[in-house]
Amino acid sequence: MTTHPSMPQRLYLMQVVTWFSPEATWPIPYPCYLIHMSDGRHILIDTGWPEELPSRPGLQAGKNVVEQLALLDLQPADIAMLICTHFDLDHAGRHSAFTKAELIVQRQHYELARSGYPRLAPARPMWDHPDLHYRLVDGDTELLPGIELIETHGHVRGHQSVLVRLPHIGPVLLTIDAVTAQNYFTPDRQPHPLDDDQEGDLGRAGARKLIGVTEREQVTLVIFGHDGQQWQTLKKAPEYYE
Repeated sequence: MTTHPSMPQRLYLMQVVTWFSPEATWPIPYPCYLIHMSDGRHILIDTGWPEELPSRPGLQAGKNVVEQLALLDLQPADIAMLICTHFDLDHAGRHSAFTKAELIVQRQHYELARSGYPRLAPARPMWDHPDLHYRLVDGDTELLPGIELIETHGHVRGHQSVLVRLPHIGPVLLTIDAVTAQNYFTPDRQPHPLDDDQEGDLGRAGARKLIGVTEREQVTLVIFGHDGQQWQTLKKAPEYYE
């Protein structure tokens, strides 16, 4: 009997926090993402800010990732995999809630974090919880049919972006923080103030790599990590892309 592999069916965008920065034209979103697979499994990408937000003027909490999942009749225990793009506080702040999931992270990033790297220390109680179960991957990886992890350094060592192939609209690229906004999506991408690589070589290499993926895979939608203007045009949960 022929069996068909499980494939992505739906992609949900969940906005958990918004930053109304006085320096930005548009409110800056802090999202997580949820993939619904054809066999009923659910794969989460990042978990957003922790319950207690840092003191920053204009930072406004919305529904956190657990509350967003509840709107879709899901609980943390329903998440089979959690793709950890990196351990910055705004991406890993709720990891400790997902003790039943398999957490997927680049080995280089995990080892960097465990070494005590100061940038990643604020979220350590969440990503280094003793009940979490990690799988370490090395470089570009096909996680499942229709889901590819793309190693993109620059923002921080071992950062990963995600390519999701959906049945109707086709490939969707989640750049995460390798490219935070569309104006950075150029071969000569300039360093973002929060990038580790302020020389810009790794950031440019990551942007070029993602531009190549977009062209090679005929990506139909590129979703940038924190692009307030683009975010206004996108579907947010409970709506979805399929």
